[in-house]
Amino acid sequence: MQCQFCKKAPATVHYTQIVANEIKKVDLCDACAKEKGVNDPTGFSIADLLLGLGASQKMEEATAATGTEVSCPTCGFTQADFKKTGRLGCAKCYEVFADGLEQLLKGMHRGTQHKGKVPPALRRAVDAEARLNRLEADLRAAIAKEDFERAATLRDEIKQARKAAAAAV
Repeated sequence: MQCQFCKKAPATVHYTQIVANEIKKVDLCDACAKEKGVNDPTGFSIADLLLGLGASQKMEEATAATGTEVSCPTCGFTQADFKKTGRLGCAKCYEVFADGLEQLLKGMHRGTQHKGKVPPALRRAVDAEARLNRLEADLRAAIAKEDFERAATLRDEIKQARKAAAAAV
């Protein structure tokens, strides 16, 4: 069995943790185990290993600086709970533990903002609606300026946009 991190050396250090009937296993070579600071099985959690030891240590340093352990007002989750499980309790936890999580998220993902994906059909519908709203605003402005030629052109564009939207549905 090879090390899960370097994928080169044979794994000689094997850790298994069971949390909520879910088994997590990590297999490491000696070098990776030393690099990750894994020499005392009671001194870290598998979350530290998977997430990176630095993340939870930064959160602990923030706790030490304030002198009190921060907990989420919504779910009561603490930094110690995060360190044990590698998960947060609720959406509010992301705000409460923001200082420690920012670097962790940057390391794990491409950024710290969720961009999401939009299905192509929905994207077209949203774009068409935005175009229609823009045309209607332009039409109102043209009428206010008494630019009736421009208003007539915009009226025709709006009719075409509405027909196209109706045909797409």
